Amino acid sequence: MTLKIHQDHSRFKQIVRGKIKANLRKYVQKGEMLGKKGKDAISIPIPFIDIPRFKYGHKEQGGVGQGEGEVGQQLGPGAVEPGDGHQAGQGEGDHALEVDVTLEELAQILGEELQLPRIERRQSERIVTQKVKYTGVNTTGPESLRHFKRTFKQALKRQIATGTYDPKMPVIIPTREDRRYRSYKLQELPDTNAVIIYMMDVSGSMGDEQKEIVRIESFWLDTWLKHQYKGLESRYIIHDAVAREVDRDTFFHTRESGGTMISSAYKLCREIIQADYPKSAWNIYPFHFSDGDNWSADDTRQCIEMLRNDILPQVNQFAYGQVESPYGSGQFIKDLREAVGDTTNVALSEIADKDAIYTSIKDFLGKGR
Repeated sequence: MTLKIHQDHSRFKQIVRGKIKANLRKYVQKGEMLGKKGKDAISIPIPFIDIPRFKYGHKEQGGVGQGEGEVGQQLGPGAVEPGDGHQAGQGEGDHALEVDVTLEELAQILGEELQLPRIERRQSERIVTQKVKYTGVNTTGPESLRHFKRTFKQALKRQIATGTYDPKMPVIIPTREDRRYRSYKLQELPDTNAVIIYMMDVSGSMGDEQKEIVRIESFWLDTWLKHQYKGLESRYIIHDAVAREVDRDTFFHTRESGGTMISSAYKLCREIIQADYPKSAWNIYPFHFSDGDNWSADDTRQCIEMLRNDILPQVNQFAYGQVESPYGSGQFIKDLREAVGDTTNVALSEIADKDAIYTSIKDFLGKGR
């Protein structure tokens, strides 16, 4: 019976996985799904899964299509008299079933459906950390590592063997010889930490719709990179004419009315990398989102110079997503394509609307860097 339950549960998970894959493009576009995200899982509404079952008729009936009768005649107990068709609809309503899917499983589905390659980490520059692994039990050791269960078990065995144990008064008193201690050894394990540095234009031309696109896309980027790395940090920079670092909530809900100087964000990004994330220890992913409107051609040239000299040599990949806005010129991505578009660790994507998020994720993550 237990084996059968496990087989049925496994089969159900396969069906759910297939439903999610078949509707992945729709889920990628839905922002309300992010409100149901927990620490390690997310609730996803999938089309109702109808389980086949037998349907029994009335005992009084001989079967379908048997016996005499007229159209509209009541056929048995519980049957409903025909109505005029104006009071209630006859069609079946839409059914949905919410299932909890771990972010790990969601990342695997995303990778399979978009055919994303696994990320190639910096093999020659991976740092190593030491971690404690408990390997056994010894008769000596520090008191902080005393194994209390093993100690009392040894004392009980000794008292039984010597005949001093009284079942009516089960008092166990360990001696020095009974004490047992955990033993351990240090393991050297590779540490594969990564950081995402999100940058977003919050000037007046970036409205709520554009910010919602960035919020949805950042969820999927986080999900994939957390699947690839053991530790993932996120930093957030907003900018108009001036850049500043903020928390996640402020990042997605701030709107300014000033102009746009993209170089201010790149300067702050450069400072954060230099201060906190050395290339030898971190895998670094700056993602910048804007509507492509910049203050001047001189500021754009300054951005390109910083990218070439300071940012691109330090990061795994720099990604720029241009979110279409009725107020933005859209020029910045054209300048980036001309200047650094052929660079191996640069990914550029134009995001016209929520439908384009699906393709944009592949633009950003398809290089496997």
